[in-house]
Amino acid sequence: MTDPTLALASDYAVWTAIVVLALALLAFCVHLAVTGSARERRADRLVRERERVGAAVGGADPADRAGADDVLGDHGRAHPTREADARTGTPSRRWGVVGLQLTWLATFAVLGGTVLRALSVSRAPLGNMYEFALGTVSFALVIYSVWALRKDRLWLGAFVVGPALVILGAAKLSWYTEASQLMPALDNIWLVIHVTIAVLATALFVIGAALAVAYLLRDRAERRGEVSGWLSALPRATALERMTYGMHIVAFPLWTFTVIAGAIWAEQAWGRYWGWDPKETWSFVIWVVYAAYLHARATTGWSTRQATWVALVGFVCLILNYTAVNLLMTGLHSYSGVST
Repeated sequence: MTDPTLALASDYAVWTAIVVLALALLAFCVHLAVTGSARERRADRLVRERERVGAAVGGADPADRAGADDVLGDHGRAHPTREADARTGTPSRRWGVVGLQLTWLATFAVLGGTVLRALSVSRAPLGNMYEFALGTVSFALVIYSVWALRKDRLWLGAFVVGPALVILGAAKLSWYTEASQLMPALDNIWLVIHVTIAVLATALFVIGAALAVAYLLRDRAERRGEVSGWLSALPRATALERMTYGMHIVAFPLWTFTVIAGAIWAEQAWGRYWGWDPKETWSFVIWVVYAAYLHARATTGWSTRQATWVALVGFVCLILNYTAVNLLMTGLHSYSGVST
């Protein structure tokens, strides 16, 4: 039994989240631009002051000078200048706070839309691509928003809100499925176990990819000695890389559990644990690529930059698994719900 009123309310909530996320993205972008410009000016002022008092700054690395007020110091501790900024209402920080507040509002809207979708069909909202997208965005926004409350992560907002906005937009415009009951093959407790963990792992991989992109951009600028503009608002490359690695360390075991839980469910549903169905194959490919990233990260022969590119390859495989495999390949996992 489907409740069309609740389903319509869910749609309105998701559209509201899309609008609010667009505003949050704009605020975060302004935050990066204004903060980067302010830090460049402060860094230049510090250099001039040191020169006036005879401080030896000629040998300073340009990346260090441009990032003098970075989020983290050389040993991963919060920079005292940044802590002072956090206590004062600087214009750049105000834009970031506005972005975070809008992100929280969008988070509640997405969560509300997801809950209303579940209530409209009296089941877990995990039965098709559209509902998977709602769950992924919900987890990603909650994780980022809570993280940003505990740590100063305003600089990361644009990198997380951007992908979330794209996913929600694609979900509404291309993957939307009318609220309906599950087909019998999906009406199983393993749907909740298997897909919920897959959604959570995907959300963490989204944030991990966002951090990886930020790291690669900042690292390239530091190598060239050209840390300027909005890149000055980011933490140093070493700190970004540690965050990237940490996020994948959490996500990878969850994806491993997803693959194992899927195999257990397959044995119950089809009488075999593994059959190289397109979805099974690509899920395994994703696991292999991310395992290769973690191995490369721990291997001395690989640079952190090279290893991070492997992580992004894994994220591309994740996108292909979610889009191309669901929409273009036929198999036992053809449950996208999208009319092709």
